[in-house]
Amino acid sequence: MSTNHKRPPSSLIFIFGGSGDLNHRKLSPALYNLFIDNWMPEKFDIVGIGRRPYDNVSYRQHLYKGIGEFSRRKDDQPGRWDTFSKYVSYLQMDAENEAEYEKIAEIVKQKEAEYGEHPNVIFYLAVAPQLVAGIVSKLGPLNICADTKCTRVVVEKPFGHNLESALELNKLLASMFDEKQIYRIDHYLGKETVQNILALRFANALFEPIWNRNYIDHIQITAAETVGVEGRGDFYESSGALRDMVQNHILQLLCMIAMEAPVSFDADEIRNKKVDVLHAIRKLRKEDVHHNAVRGQYSQGWMKAKEVAGYRQEKNVDKGSPVDTFAAVKFYIDNWRWQDVPFYVRTGKRMSDKETIITIQFKTAPNFAFPPEAAETWRPNRLTISIAPEMDIRLRFQAKRPGQGVALSPVDMIFSYKDAYIEQEPEAYETLLLDVMEGNATLFMREDQVAAAWKVIMPILEAWQQREPVDFPNYAPGSWGPEDAEALIARDGRNWVTLPAPHQEN
Repeated sequence: MSTNHKRPPSSLIFIFGGSGDLNHRKLSPALYNLFIDNWMPEKFDIVGIGRRPYDNVSYRQHLYKGIGEFSRRKDDQPGRWDTFSKYVSYLQMDAENEAEYEKIAEIVKQKEAEYGEHPNVIFYLAVAPQLVAGIVSKLGPLNICADTKCTRVVVEKPFGHNLESALELNKLLASMFDEKQIYRIDHYLGKETVQNILALRFANALFEPIWNRNYIDHIQITAAETVGVEGRGDFYESSGALRDMVQNHILQLLCMIAMEAPVSFDADEIRNKKVDVLHAIRKLRKEDVHHNAVRGQYSQGWMKAKEVAGYRQEKNVDKGSPVDTFAAVKFYIDNWRWQDVPFYVRTGKRMSDKETIITIQFKTAPNFAFPPEAAETWRPNRLTISIAPEMDIRLRFQAKRPGQGVALSPVDMIFSYKDAYIEQEPEAYETLLLDVMEGNATLFMREDQVAAAWKVIMPILEAWQQREPVDFPNYAPGSWGPEDAEALIARDGRNWVTLPAPHQEN
């Protein structure tokens, strides 16, 4: 493995929720992979914080099981885990007890003396949303948090429950930390294909001149899951698809597609361009919500020869729950580039296939130069960016079929990550954790971004809260959502795009 790259400064990482599921499935496997790839600092330590009665040995054994099950390197690299695990320890403490935070301060002093320098001190809050405010309020007063260059706090989504709670949390964070110390994480932005959107748009003269209302008919974003709530009914009851996916993941993807060209790749320059998009999204009036937004909830049924429960039959879910497990919205961006170009977005659980795709549909080229029979299979050009399950970019264009006549067919030009590169792409959390250690905030939400995103969806949330659905559940598992979602786009003479079958089977 090549080591010809600059590694981050010395880092001391505290993971609140260290005994929890996120650390077990994502964070520790990501840090282990960074270690194998020689991206971890020369001097580092990882301290898991939790209530469970682990000692260092049993805690490392617990994390090792997660490596074997969830890491992209499921097989232990010879001796690598033994070496890595020496940097991992466990601190049993009650995060609600302010006095116990002195234990953290003592560890920082100890490691500072051991390293011979003051390290980056990173607090990763891998905890339930309702615990974030309490932890932040107890971390802030610690002397170790005063250094704005070295101390960072990472906050997982959801960031607030609505605009008001997001503003309150931002206010609390701002009272304890400088904005440049706060890393609001959205793992979607760490995915290779998402980051490649900027390269596709701004590193190629091919696309940017036609990336506007003059050539693009509409844009679609689909984030579909085949799973249900997976035992997280208590969380989902206070969330729903619109909050859980549209407010953060999907709006962030929309910003990447719609943003203006940055003058540099400075973190704030990129984030400024994204905020401009959020501010330009046309805010829906409550009376217009039913024309532009659709909600759904999956019923009991069958998927792939297996019976599955409906949302209202899931554990910790109210039997008459009005919570949405599907949401589709039509947005408009009111600026020079995108005026009157619709952005259709949809997300749902228990859908037909697992896929996250962005589709840029171009306007139809005039076909008067071709004979009528050639136009029978005429299709507009389309650029499809697939983020999951496969990572690829495909461009559809018209080509002449072999033969004496003039017969046209749409064909795809495909760039596939797994075919083009030998190297394994890093997991999203690997990229984002490395950015935190390096102090690069480009892929993280800024305070004004969070508020702007909430302002976009609040009229929809408020309209739905004022009028509970009377038709829930309204779509079968294994489908593409409720009929109203099809009608939402069909009213404009368009249809939802899904990946072709061979792609889904890969």
